[in-house]
Amino acid sequence: MAKEAFLLDNQLCFRLYTASRLLTQAYHPLLSEQGLTYPQYLVLLVLWEKDGQPVNDIAKRLCLETNTVTPLLQRMEKEGIITRAKGKTDARQMIVSLTQKGRALQKSLTNVPKAVGSAVICDSVSPENLPGLFRMLDDIIAKLKG
Repeated sequence: MAKEAFLLDNQLCFRLYTASRLLTQAYHPLLSEQGLTYPQYLVLLVLWEKDGQPVNDIAKRLCLETNTVTPLLQRMEKEGIITRAKGKTDARQMIVSLTQKGRALQKSLTNVPKAVGSAVICDSVSPENLPGLFRMLDDIIAKLKG
């Protein structure tokens, strides 16, 4: 196998990992003002789209396992951001809903998407070509999910 195949600069995974880590860091100061972590923000985004969802649906939407999401939801419940209740039609399902505090956080965080968007705009990434970048990343995600 060619030596170039093992050069760090030739690894897509390293670029994606580094970009992901740095992007998450860009969120940190914006979210910490409200006492939130990045994973909590992702849960909020899912619930702001549609409140009152089963844990399984939230986990699926975030491409995570339920056992990864559950402790996160437990912390959010302790902080008064969400509530968890047994489903009315299926008691085995746990339904997650926003509290007033959770809904109010959306207004408090209105600056976050624009601030982070501005942080990534550069010579090769413009608002106009973001949809194409999203499509490429979605294709990679879909391929890796199988």
